[in-house]
Amino acid sequence: MLGLVWPSPVVEPAIGYPDLGVLVLVEGARAEPWRQLPDPVPGVAPAPSADLELLERTLRERLPDTVGATEEEIAAAEARLGVTFSDEMKVLYRVTPRWEHWSDDYAAMERVNTAVGCEFTVLEHLYSVDAAIRHPGWDLGATHAISTPPDAAVQGLAGSPGWIGFGSNGGDEFAVDLTPGPGGYFGQVILIDHEQSLGAELVADSLTDFVLGRMSEERRERRGDQLPAVARVGNGHLETVRAAAHPALEVLSIEAWIGAPISLAPVADLPRLRTLTAFPGTLADPLEVAGLTGLEFLELGTEEWRVLLDARAVPRTLKAAAVKVRDQDHLPVVAIANEILALWDRPQIVQTLLEGDLGPAA
Repeated sequence: MLGLVWPSPVVEPAIGYPDLGVLVLVEGARAEPWRQLPDPVPGVAPAPSADLELLERTLRERLPDTVGATEEEIAAAEARLGVTFSDEMKVLYRVTPRWEHWSDDYAAMERVNTAVGCEFTVLEHLYSVDAAIRHPGWDLGATHAISTPPDAAVQGLAGSPGWIGFGSNGGDEFAVDLTPGPGGYFGQVILIDHEQSLGAELVADSLTDFVLGRMSEERRERRGDQLPAVARVGNGHLETVRAAAHPALEVLSIEAWIGAPISLAPVADLPRLRTLTAFPGTLADPLEVAGLTGLEFLELGTEEWRVLLDARAVPRTLKAAAVKVRDQDHLPVVAIANEILALWDRPQIVQTLLEGDLGPAA
């Protein structure tokens, strides 16, 4: 017997889910970290190194006789992006040439790139690096959390309307940060790593520093999988769920477990818990899942899902779900998945079974 599962718009392909992937229960839904907007930071100001005269003089020396953008064109770009540029950004685009002056002149393009210090983006092509651009999918997104320490220069976001991409190093993006962290500066330059989905790295305190090659030596950890917001139990991590319980806990992952099945009682009343993943056979009572009232992502084994479905106890707060398989026939997974999808009136997964006799072995 051969089971064929056809691609489905409700199933998001995911690393580590060879059978199906992630069931997207709410159309267009993204994991919570990719919905977060930047926090306002009262009193944030440009860096002391921001020097408008020095920046303009340096650029004009490197790019003589260029015609930059007008104030009206800069204002139109601000209106299109919905932000107010830093004064340094306005200087940058008043001096650098407009697109029509060098779009077909590769030598001129290279001069501009060298003058600014990156593969430069012209005013007409400026864009915000928002969270949707960096959304990695539910399988990774749901198990991370955003963290911005009180002294952080850069907010640990997936993206921001105030991260204005103005260039690249050939793979990663440079952006002017108009929504810095509590320890940052308005208009600082950050690097957005294309291999990361959360956070960014401070590169320079100001555009002046960036253009003059005065790069920051600060390097901050950008991971979104640390305690107390994210906890893992079993398989060499925490030994009990109680050790993971914390009012700030957002993500709980229960991994392969040798001991007795685990109770979820210690985390039942946590206000921010939104993701639970549990390896098949690790839960003492799957019905305890029903007491987690804020879940948006749930990954369980087929037997645990069967218990919840039979008891009509699947949390209706879910936005996405996954069925974990362990050493068993994979065909029942589609039936379980379709029952879950039916609760949200989502399209069913189409499966075709082919049966036949291949004859005697050669």
